[in-house]
Amino acid sequence: MKKILSISVLAAFAFSVVAQNAAPKISFKTSTYDYGKIKEDDGVANYSFEFTNTGNSPLIIQRVATSCGCTTPEWPKEPIAPGKGGKITVGYNPAGRPGPFAKTVTIYSNAETPTVILQIKGEVTPRVKTIDEIYRTPIGEELKFEKIHFPLGRIFLGNTYTDTIKFINKSSAPVTVKANIQGMNFMQVKVVPEVVKPNQLGAIVLIYNPDKREEWGFVVDRFTISINDKAINNSPLTITASIEEDFSNLSQKDLENAPKAEFNTLQYDFGTVKSGDVVKYDFVLKNTGKSDLIIRKIKASCGCTTVNPSKNVLKPGESIEISASFRTAGYSGRQGKTITVITNDPRNSTLVLRLTGNVDKVQ
Repeated sequence: MKKILSISVLAAFAFSVVAQNAAPKISFKTSTYDYGKIKEDDGVANYSFEFTNTGNSPLIIQRVATSCGCTTPEWPKEPIAPGKGGKITVGYNPAGRPGPFAKTVTIYSNAETPTVILQIKGEVTPRVKTIDEIYRTPIGEELKFEKIHFPLGRIFLGNTYTDTIKFINKSSAPVTVKANIQGMNFMQVKVVPEVVKPNQLGAIVLIYNPDKREEWGFVVDRFTISINDKAINNSPLTITASIEEDFSNLSQKDLENAPKAEFNTLQYDFGTVKSGDVVKYDFVLKNTGKSDLIIRKIKASCGCTTVNPSKNVLKPGESIEISASFRTAGYSGRQGKTITVITNDPRNSTLVLRLTGNVDKVQ
């Protein structure tokens, strides 16, 4: 009996070895191809991965999958006899895809190794945009702008900031362009040139002074332009910025002696209330530093209000309540409201308080 069992095991093993040796094998010359730099407007870039069936039975490529729709593969649909070869042709379409890329191509077959992953990579050089593609935003009937937003980002007191927006005169006659910034002494706006000829480029040059803005935190400002003395009021240019105090020149000793703003908590969860209820909570702010803490600004998000504290300067060790309330009428579901507190704490000048909870809709 043992002899019969041993013979059966050996026969099964031998059959397995024979089957394995008889299996097709797919061998690629390379599994990675680097296109290098290709131009966005040069059309589909192709490359053929060459392979050979180094096994002992016909190779059938069942399917080829790519990691994105930008890659289109082609492969032989007929069986590949042992010793014969073929190509997997991959096409990468760079249109609308500037920048580096790395994509995979997965080969599924009846080979001994049924799944093989190939890779293509490279970098697409952006094509040069046309004038009409660059200057797409109209203001008035004559001008088209590259953009109408000055994103100044973080700006600090003690500095002025300059940004430029370009435009083109698409009309058939010269136009005179002026900026309307009456009442906004914190900015200067120059139009260069003031008279712009047909198909000539012009520029709106902004000079922004945060000290004169007399505001803290995130700000939004807008101004309009006039074309041939006609104000175009329906297409303002927008400026966004976050005005902050510059603490970069403080020494270690200055930081050690600085004020420090600490709250009893940064978040209050009011649980579940009915729509129409008023949620109230008093956040407690304490100056745990060594010099006066100045509250620069308190700003609540939509639907939330705060009561101005009784004082804006806290001596070391002093505390004060900042009362927040959320009027839930018209709201339902999970809610989150914020109160932003800006101080002269150099380590953490902006603190965000949160009121969170659920509001049940009244039937």
